[in-house]
Amino acid sequence: MHAILESEPRAADPQKTKKMINLVPVAISWGVLLAIYVGLRLYQQAFAFKYGLDSTSPEFATYWLTLFKVEVPLIFGVGFAIWAYLWLTRDKNLDKIDAETELRRYFSLVAWFLLYTFSFLWIASFFGESDASWHQTVIRDTALTPSHIVVFYACIPLYIILGVSSLLYATTRIPKFSKGYSVPLIMAVLGPGLILPNLGYNEWGHAFWLTEEIFSHPLHWGFPVLGWTGFALGGVLLQATMRMAELFKEIDGANLAKA
Repeated sequence: MHAILESEPRAADPQKTKKMINLVPVAISWGVLLAIYVGLRLYQQAFAFKYGLDSTSPEFATYWLTLFKVEVPLIFGVGFAIWAYLWLTRDKNLDKIDAETELRRYFSLVAWFLLYTFSFLWIASFFGESDASWHQTVIRDTALTPSHIVVFYACIPLYIILGVSSLLYATTRIPKFSKGYSVPLIMAVLGPGLILPNLGYNEWGHAFWLTEEIFSHPLHWGFPVLGWTGFALGGVLLQATMRMAELFKEIDGANLAKA
C-alpha cells in the first residue's frame, strides 16, 4: 500500500530502468481485502442465526454491537489517515513533472482503481444480495442487523475509502485531473459512495412504509442506480489511456533524440 500511496520522484533517471508500476503492493492489498471480506462472511456464518435474531439479547450485544463499535471507528480512522497522507504529501509543482513520472503515476492510479473495483465487486455480489436474502428470511427488528453491520458499516466504508483515495491521488498527483473536474471520476467515486447515506432513507422507509423486502420496490431503486454510476470508471480509464498514449510517444521521442 505504501508504494501506491507514495508519489514517485520528479526527476527521471536515464541510467536506470524503473518499472512503471509495482504489482506487489496491489497483490498484498488484494490479499488484505480478501481476508477481511472472507473473515466477515465466516463470522456471519458462525454467529448470525445463532446470536443475531434478537437485537435485545445480551448475546447480540456481545457478538454484533461489539463488532459494530469496533469496525466503524477503526475503518474510518484508517481512511482519514490515508486521505490525510495523500493530501499532505501532494505534489505542489505538477507543472514541472516530467513525462516518465506522470506516466508512472497514471499506472499507480490504475492500481488504486483495481483495489476500488475489487472491493466494490464484493459488495455488489456477496454482501448486497445476502442482505436482501437475510431480510426476506428473518423478520426485521432493528436497523443494526447482522447483515447491515457487515455490509453497510464495514464493507461499504472500505470501498468508499478506496474510491476517495483514488480521487485524491488523481487530483493531487496528476496534472490532467488537478486542472479541472473529471465528471466520470466524480461519478465513479461519489455515486457508489452515496449508497451509505441512502441507507438512512431505506431504513426510514422500511420503518414507516414497508416491512417486507421486495427487490423491485421503489424504496430500493437508489441502491442499483447509485451502484451503476460506478460504470463511469470506464470514462476515467478512457481519459487516462488517451493521456498515457501521448506520454508514451513523448518518452519514445525523447529516447530517440538521446540515441
